[in-house]
Amino acid sequence: MLDLPKFKAAAVQASPVFLDVDATVDKAISIIAEAAGNGASLVAFPEVFVAGYPYWNWIMTPVQGSKWYEKLYVNSITVPGPEVDRICQAAKEHNCHVVIGVNERGQSFGELYNTNLIIDNNGNLVGKHRKLVPTWAEKLTWTGGDGSSLKVYNTEIGPIGTLACGENTNTLARFTLLTQGELIHIANYISLPVAPPDYNMAEAIKIRAAAHSFEGKLFTIVSCSTITKEIIDIMKEDVPNAEELLTRKNSAFSGVIGPNGAVIGEPLIDEEGIVYADIDLSKCIQPKQMHDILGHYNRFDIFDLRVNTAPRKNITFTDGDESGQK
Repeated sequence: MLDLPKFKAAAVQASPVFLDVDATVDKAISIIAEAAGNGASLVAFPEVFVAGYPYWNWIMTPVQGSKWYEKLYVNSITVPGPEVDRICQAAKEHNCHVVIGVNERGQSFGELYNTNLIIDNNGNLVGKHRKLVPTWAEKLTWTGGDGSSLKVYNTEIGPIGTLACGENTNTLARFTLLTQGELIHIANYISLPVAPPDYNMAEAIKIRAAAHSFEGKLFTIVSCSTITKEIIDIMKEDVPNAEELLTRKNSAFSGVIGPNGAVIGEPLIDEEGIVYADIDLSKCIQPKQMHDILGHYNRFDIFDLRVNTAPRKNITFTDGDESGQK
C-alpha cells in the first residue's frame, strides 16, 4: 500500500543580520532549533537569507551601490563551505530538512549567485538551485544560474523543489520541476517595498504560490524576509530618505498553500515569525484525478519542452595537438 508522508512544515519570515554572515548563520541555527522544537520536519528560509539582499540596487545609483556590492561579496559564502557545514549540522542535530537562501560566491569576484540550498535531516547538502534570471535591478549583483540546478530532490518527507522569488512566475521552470514529481515546493522571497505603487507584493506572492499549487496539485511553502530598522539605518548612510523608500505595508507574505490553491491557516504579512502547517501528501492525489498536467491532462504529442540541464562552462581548454602525438 502507498504510504505517503505526513509532517509539519515551518515557513520562516525574518530578516538576516544584515551583511554579517556569521551572525546570520547563528540566527538561522537558532530558528532551526525553535522550529524543530515545535515539531517541524521542514524549515524554509527566505531568499538570500545569508546574509542579505542588495536593496541598494533599487535606491542608489550603480556607482553609489558599488561599495555595498563589495560588502555583500565578502559576506557571501562558498558552497560547500564552513557556513554550510554549520547549517547542515543543525539540520542533523534537530532531525529536520532545511531549505535556505544564500549569496554564493563563484570563481570570480564579479560572480555572485542567488542560491537556495536543500539540506536533508541527516545533515547532507543534497542540492542547490541558482536563480536562473536575476530580476530587474538584481542584475547589478547576481549572475544567472543554469539548467543543471532545476532539480527535484527525493527526501524522507517527499520530493522537494525550489525556486527563488520572481522565477516562480517562470512557467517553464515550474513545469520542469513538476515533471520530476515535485510535491513540496519551496518559494522564497524578499520583502520589496520599492515595487511600483500599485503593486501589492504580499498579494503577488500569494497569487504565484496559489497558481503553482493549483496547477501542480502540491504544497507550496512560502518564506519571505522582512526589512528591519537596522537595514534601513544602514542604507541611510548613502540615502537619507531610505526609511521612506523601504517602508510600505503588504511587502512580505509567508505561509503554506495546499493542493487546492488555498492558504492553510493564517499567513504572516510583514511581521517576523514562523508559520506552521501540517502537510499530508495524500491530499495531492484526489485533485490530480481532475487535472493532472503531468499525465492524462496534457498532450505531449503536441507539446514538447526541452530543458538543457548541462552545467554552463565559461571556457573549454584544448591542447591544439590534432595528431594526438606527445
